[in-house]
Amino acid sequence: MPAIAVPAFALTWWLACYLVGRDPGRSMLWRAAGALVSYAVAVAAWTIAPDGAVAQILLCVPALVWAGTAVGLLPDELPERRQIDRGWLVLSAVFLMTVAALPAEGRLVALAPLVGGLVLLWRFGDQVRPRMLPAAITAAAVLYGLGLIALLGPVDLGSPALVLAAMGLDLLLLGYLVAVADAVDSGERLLPDLRRSAVGAVVAALLAGGPAALTMLATDRRIVDVLQFALVAVVMTYAGLAGPVRRGLDRLAFVHDDRLRLDRAALLLLVEALPRRRERHHLITLSEPEFQRLTKRALDNFGDLGRLLRSPLIDLPTVDRRLTGRGAEKPLARAIELRAVLTESVARLKPPGLFGTTEEWRYYNALHYCCVRGLRPYDRHPAIDGLDADAVRAMEWFRRYVPRRRLQQWQAEGARLVAERLWAELIRTDPRWLTRAGALATPPTRNP
Repeated sequence: MPAIAVPAFALTWWLACYLVGRDPGRSMLWRAAGALVSYAVAVAAWTIAPDGAVAQILLCVPALVWAGTAVGLLPDELPERRQIDRGWLVLSAVFLMTVAALPAEGRLVALAPLVGGLVLLWRFGDQVRPRMLPAAITAAAVLYGLGLIALLGPVDLGSPALVLAAMGLDLLLLGYLVAVADAVDSGERLLPDLRRSAVGAVVAALLAGGPAALTMLATDRRIVDVLQFALVAVVMTYAGLAGPVRRGLDRLAFVHDDRLRLDRAALLLLVEALPRRRERHHLITLSEPEFQRLTKRALDNFGDLGRLLRSPLIDLPTVDRRLTGRGAEKPLARAIELRAVLTESVARLKPPGLFGTTEEWRYYNALHYCCVRGLRPYDRHPAIDGLDADAVRAMEWFRRYVPRRRLQQWQAEGARLVAERLWAELIRTDPRWLTRAGALATPPTRNP
């Protein structure tokens, strides 16, 4: 069992950490990571106590979280998205308590939310990108469900260790598909960054997992097994979260040297962003709705230079014109200029006169203060130190009179206006876009 359990534990734990490290702010990635981690812990529990109740319950958790992952792939623009997320949370809690109370065969009810999540994914499949995602995730989910039935039900498909390993492969496929969806949604490349992390994970698994498996085979003590799994988990966490771990170590090592810490942080952001950047001129393949979505994401990530480094918008011709010489080829300089372009585009939405809260000010206020300035008006204790009088007034206005949902709508609408202006400038000044725009605008001819 350790010969199969340790690699399965190591790889699923690493992929979970990698998904979280891609974008800690996306709930979809956290849900997929939760499914992988619960499986990894279930494998460890199964190794220590085969057929134990704890291991069986933990093996049911990925099915519940997988349903949430399927829901997380639905477009954010769906009016029902908020209710669907809440329904998944409530049902998951109810089913988890039910699974814990039932015998082995009864625990298969954990597959019911997964079926519901997949039905919703197919229901809105035409709005999910890439288009093959619902079919691929459904195939992996069916295989995982069959494995769970073989372990908990009356069906005998062979050695439990092999069935567990097959279920691990299904979950690794799920993690990969979620990473693909995140990369497509962000306009980034996936394979170079995933390959870099996977190579580190394989090396770490060989260096730490091999001795751990041999130690577990040579001994017959549960405490040793637990410690070996803990060691592998620590090593694979570093392999999957190398960037955040390095920045955390820098904060400890250079606590009194702010300049050195910030310089190293900027370099680390560049190192992490380069494998995930699209090739130059990728923008020519975008549609206007896709361009608008990427513009909104760039405004949402305005304060995070690392995410702007990975945005395809850093290759805008507007950014090219603002940079000269060798600076035009430096991604960090391009990200800084993209930030300046977005700042100026938001400033064009400002109505004439002093600060106001009328209807004509809503888009500018929503983008300028909450995206560009980075104010967080709905925090319990928002920071107001160092803010000018207008920013303080905007903060109080948002908190008292603007619900969070309405502010999000204003930000989306304001981002659309910014994107439309950038799009118009793009097709007006870039010859490649002029040719394409003319071809798209030519009406079809009718035969007489």
